[in-house]
Amino acid sequence: MNKAIITAVGRDGVGIIARICTCISDHNVGILDISQTIVQGYFNMMMIVDISGLDMDFAAFNKVLDELAGTLGIEIRCQRSDIFDRMHRI
Repeated sequence: MNKAIITAVGRDGVGIIARICTCISDHNVGILDISQTIVQGYFNMMMIVDISGLDMDFAAFNKVLDELAGTLGIEIRCQRSDIFDRMHRI
């Protein structure tokens, strides 16, 4: 399985999770785990996703997420999970 971590942060608004989920589903990305909180009007979400079926290269997918972030007025980042795994190996 090829995993990535998607984070989204910004002012809370209606439909943020729905729009992100629709976008990633449109590109054959599956959600493995999701957590979200709202603190004093700010939205914070983290998803662990399976990008094994991604229908484009990873850089292009990040560009799609950047465009979505712009329309939602939030920040969305997607990083391969290997980065996190390797950071914690000694």
